[in-house]
Order: sequence, then structure tokens, then C-alpha cells
Amino acid sequence: MKRRDFIKKAGATAAATVALPYILPSGRLFAASGRQMSEHVVMVMFAGGVRQQESILQRYLDDSQENEPYPGNIMYNMFDGAPPEEKIVFGTGQGGINPIPQLLGTTLQQQGTIFSEVSALSAGHFGGLNSLIQGSTVTTQGLKQRPLNPTIFEYLRRHGGYSASDMWFIGNGISNSVPLLNYSGHPDYGAGYGANFFAPTVTFAETCENYLGDAKVYHPENELSPMYQLKYFLDNSFDQYADGLLSLGNTEEEKQSIKEFMKEMYTKTNNGTVALPPLTDNGDTATVGYACETMKWFKPALTVVNLNGVDTCHSNFSGYVSNMHRADHAVGHLWNYIQNEIPEMAGNTTLIVTPECGRNLMPNNILDENDWRSYDHSDMNSLRVFTQLAGPSIPSNLIVGGEGNPVGKVTDSMMTIADLLGVKTEVQAAGLVAPGTQSLLDQL
Repeated sequence: MKRRDFIKKAGATAAATVALPYILPSGRLFAASGRQMSEHVVMVMFAGGVRQQESILQRYLDDSQENEPYPGNIMYNMFDGAPPEEKIVFGTGQGGINPIPQLLGTTLQQQGTIFSEVSALSAGHFGGLNSLIQGSTVTTQGLKQRPLNPTIFEYLRRHGGYSASDMWFIGNGISNSVPLLNYSGHPDYGAGYGANFFAPTVTFAETCENYLGDAKVYHPENELSPMYQLKYFLDNSFDQYADGLLSLGNTEEEKQSIKEFMKEMYTKTNNGTVALPPLTDNGDTATVGYACETMKWFKPALTVVNLNGVDTCHSNFSGYVSNMHRADHAVGHLWNYIQNEIPEMAGNTTLIVTPECGRNLMPNNILDENDWRSYDHSDMNSLRVFTQLAGPSIPSNLIVGGEGNPVGKVTDSMMTIADLLGVKTEVQAAGLVAPGTQSLLDQL
């Protein structure tokens, strides 16, 4: 789509939303203050620290490993470009010699827009994730602390009238601060406007399955031991995050729907029928499979999915490129599933994919099994990332910016969601985002 046509279409959408109120998923009548360009948004936080060189720049082993001049694209569901022809370690089989077949017949690059050189605000994971969720990085923000400023979930629920089950944050674990990102500690927002949080790789792990999988009812006199074991497991895993579980504002109907969903997921997990990607052999791919199930059940207005398998790059470069290849496979599966298996979301969902930070230009001294050097994240190269968009009203096959010409910030992803779902004006008025943050749609 040409920029002129895009602006014309966006303008028509804006005019319609200003003139007419619409029924939000929560069921209440709400007059939108801004344009609503998409009914559903899915943001994949391609987290864990992704170097530009191996991802969008498609250099594979070029300029990362000494005497290894082997370029290639290992993310060919997302980007155009030929895969590596030699030194393949990122696929399946012994030594990873078999690349995973491409899922999408048309790459996301051809279907949408890439901001190919975006500036991160933090070289760290925690600050980077907060940048994506709250649109700012607060220097006083501590690890294992809720965001200090409102999250995109809270803005949407407070100003857009969305219900709790319209907002889902699918985490790939419960370590560090991941379960704390579904709402902030800001006094004007907070738990009452938060998103439902789900960590499927924990919920359906063996330990939890032993206690909860059959929905057992324990006798208080004869089965105290398993009851205490269950209490210990839940306290150890969730207690520090439990303050908001009863405060998210799920209605009784929503609570019942969540119960039924969880029962369904235990059945599907036991039967091996979860909508997993064709190759599911790590936490990221499993997380995306359950995210697909969550979307099919609830049809949320906003689904945020966190991936971080590439964080192995600190000590294992081979594992890093392998997990990056799988994350691309998972993103392709997610987009394919939305278009073909969720008719209520097909054709009216916008996808946003962005890392929270990059990785260093120079390696550390740790060698992996292939004698390849590993990379940390602390220098200016760690502030280089990309953002990819696809969906309705997104120009197709468009690249914005490039090496040496950064356009956009990671915080812009949050503002873009606000723009797509019609609360950009309210987010801007709150004045709590990083300076210069704007919707990526305004930068086309």
C-alpha cells in the first residue's frame, strides 16, 4: 500500500470513529476519542537480546566469528533473504544441520512494514521490557518491581473501556519480573486495569500437572501431605505476585470462562492437541502454542507474548542462533494460526514484533561447542533493534530506515498499540511516556 492510500484509509477510519460511537468488547457503549484501526493487536516481545547483525541484517556468522565469512537469513518467515548455505547449526537433527521449513508462503516483510533500525532505550532486559510495556524506562525502576508508570493494558482498560479478559500477557516463565508486567504501581491506574497473566510453561509443567491436572479434591484429614505440597508449590511460584490476582476486575462470567479455558488446556495438554508450532522443542515455541489457544478462546483486543530463548547468547552463540530460528518459526506459526484458525481475528489483527534490546558489537571470551564466541549486552550496539508490523492498514513491503539511519524507538511500539486501538490521545495526555515517543504509524 502506498503512503498516500494508507493516509486516505486511515483518515476515513478516523472520521468514522469520531462520528460514531462503537460497542467495545466489554459490551458498553463508548465514544472513541481517536481512530481505531485494528480490532485486535498482538505484540511479540522478541526478547532476550537480539543482535541486528544476525537478525534483520542477515549476516549469520559474518562479523561475529573470526574466519567465518558465512552470511544468510535464519528468520525467513519474517524477512526476505536466502538462508545460509554452510556452517548450519540452527536447525534440527544431529548438530542442527536441518533448517526448519518455512511456514509462511509470503514473508511478514512482504505483508507489512519493517522499521529496520530502531533505537532501544535500555541495554538490559528489564528496562527493555518496561520500555515495550509502559512506553518509558524509569531510572529508579528496580528488578522484581512492578512498572512505575502505567502499562498499555491499563491505558486500554481505563480509557478504552476494555474488560480484563480482553487483555492477556503470555509470559514464558515466572522468574524475575515477567509476571509483574501485567500492571503498574501507578496510583491512577494499577491492578484494577491490569491484564490477565498466563505462564503456560509453568502452569503445564510436570510439577503443576501432578497437583492440578486432574482437578483433584483433597481430603483435609487423609491427604494433608499433597495439600501442603500444593500450597508450597503455589506459594513458591506465585505468592509474591498474588496481590493483584483478585483485583484485575474479571467479572464472574470471565472467571468462569477462564476456569473452563484452563480445564480445556489441561485436557489438550494431556492429549497432545495444543495448537503448538510444527516444531516445538523449546520454551518459546511452547509459549506461542498456548498463546494461540488463548487467542482462539478469548479473542482478546490485546495479546502480548514474551519470548527470551535467545538469551543463551551470553555463553552459547550456537544456541542463540538456534533459538532465534525457532522464534521466527513460532512467529510464523502464530500469524498463520490467526489467519486460518481464528476467523474472528483473521484480517482484523495487527502484529507487532520487536526485541527489547540488542547485543554487543564485540564478543566476550566464552566459546561454545563450535568454538564460536558469545555476546553480552552493554554497549551502543545493544541499543540497535528492529520493529516489524503486519495487518490491516499497514503498508505492505515497506522498509523504513536502515543502518546509520535509525527511525523510531522501542517505546513507539506501545504508542502504536494505543493508536491502533484508539487511545493514543489519552496516553499522550497522561504525559508518562519517554520523550519523543510516537506511534510508528505517524512516522511512515
